[in-house]
Amino acid sequence: MPTTLLVMVTMVAFAANSVLCRMALGEAVIDAASFTTLRLCSGAAMLAVILLWRQSRQGKKINVSLDAPSSLMLFCYAAFFSFAYTELSTASGALILFGAVQFTMVTAGVLQGERPGPLVWLGMGFALSGLTYLLLPGATAPSLHGGILMSLVGLAWGIYSLRGKGSTDPVHSTAWNFIATIPLTLICSLVFLADIHLSTIGIILGITSGALASALGYIIWYTALPRLTPSQAATVQSSAPILAGIGGVILLGEVFTSRLAVAGLAVLGGIGLTIYAKKKPARMNKEVVRP
Repeated sequence: MPTTLLVMVTMVAFAANSVLCRMALGEAVIDAASFTTLRLCSGAAMLAVILLWRQSRQGKKINVSLDAPSSLMLFCYAAFFSFAYTELSTASGALILFGAVQFTMVTAGVLQGERPGPLVWLGMGFALSGLTYLLLPGATAPSLHGGILMSLVGLAWGIYSLRGKGSTDPVHSTAWNFIATIPLTLICSLVFLADIHLSTIGIILGITSGALASALGYIIWYTALPRLTPSQAATVQSSAPILAGIGGVILLGEVFTSRLAVAGLAVLGGIGLTIYAKKKPARMNKEVVRP
């Protein structure tokens, strides 16, 4: 499958997770810990079925393959994601999340030897200033606590994505990453047992987020990751906040504030600069070798 199509499907899945989570937790139809548990356990169940079906067709035994750091990052991502969305709108949460992902993955690229040019650094500066402006105190500012939690979500997801670049079997890797989070989700639920609140719609939203938007979406993402550099992987995720924001407006009746609009322009504009900066050298090289 073409990389572009893989990325497009993944971004829709990422945006869907923001909308589904906000739909569940914004309306308080389920508590954050239970949503996290349902999301990860249903995702693990879906992936286990896929893994069993695939292995039976190939006539192979299932090999246990645990990656503790990746599973821990996946759990941290999902847990902080749920708790952050009890305090943030769909659009602001997605904007903070993918701004933090961009910063994490580009920084990792630098540490791995990538040498960004001035436009990339300028773009990162714009993105960081947009996030800073969004979280500055004010009547329309989102929750600072929620913003910090969502920044940690971006850090965890960035690390998880970087580790996924080494995966040679996306289905196998993703399945075991999800399965290994189950003990952590149960501990989380026990810690917040006093806050438990379940409803039919909340359970449906949690399972939908886990089994469809997460499990299948992450398999596709792990398939695409080996074809992308860290900076490219960070950059392509810039479409997710836009899709999530549109979903929040259409499905949840959320309103874009002027602060969110300005911050969004700064973050997405900054990411756009990094895209332009990565394409410009290629065009220049073509011009040099043209007869």
